[in-house]
Amino acid sequence: MDILICDDEALATQRLSRLVEQLGHHVVAVASHGQQAIELTEFHQPDVVLLDIQMPEMDGLTCAEHLRQLDPMPAIVFCTAYDEHALEAFRMADGYLLKPIMQQELQQVLGRLTKINQAQLSALKQQEDMDEIKVTRQQIAAKTYRGVELIPIENIYYFLADQKYVTVRHKNGSVLIDETLKDLEQEFPEQFIRIHRNALVAVAYLDGLEVLGAGQYQVRCRELDERLAVSRRHLPNLRERIQKL
Repeated sequence: MDILICDDEALATQRLSRLVEQLGHHVVAVASHGQQAIELTEFHQPDVVLLDIQMPEMDGLTCAEHLRQLDPMPAIVFCTAYDEHALEAFRMADGYLLKPIMQQELQQVLGRLTKINQAQLSALKQQEDMDEIKVTRQQIAAKTYRGVELIPIENIYYFLADQKYVTVRHKNGSVLIDETLKDLEQEFPEQFIRIHRNALVAVAYLDGLEVLGAGQYQVRCRELDERLAVSRRHLPNLRERIQKL
């Protein structure tokens, strides 16, 4: 892929350029602040912009807002030594890397990105206005004692709401996120189904229903021993989805 790097530290851009080239990609330009990144992106039309957050003149968050208005729009990956803006930044970008950036982590992020060419954008415009196009996240970001943890959507078994936080149960454990079930349900309608007012379950891991008696049901998930309660309100839709599996 063609990649543009934006960082105000020369040593950081040199190291990141080497990592990108070693992974078989091409660095088309290097910028030292956000405004320069926008101008170079318009000229070179890179597939990906690797973008620092804290920079002089124009920071990375402001730059990303402008980049997302471009046509064609590049994928945006934030690269920063600070995780204080992580959740806000992750919602705006296609990836997030904490410095010092390891080659394996960079390879994983770039490997998930696909090039959106002009022909694809033109086809999308014929279906709906670009302002209404919603990019579905491939990961969920959570702040833990280790910093920002990124959980791939395909590794998540369920979301469980408890007061103001939501527990994300995934293949390697569980984390808390500050998002709502309603927003998650709207963002991932194909991947997750609501089974209770406080629970969304991954369709890919649905394994069946169990009857407890007196009209009470619980759902089984593949790879998990625990069961989740199913409300009567959501039972018909859940049955229908299981039958389609």
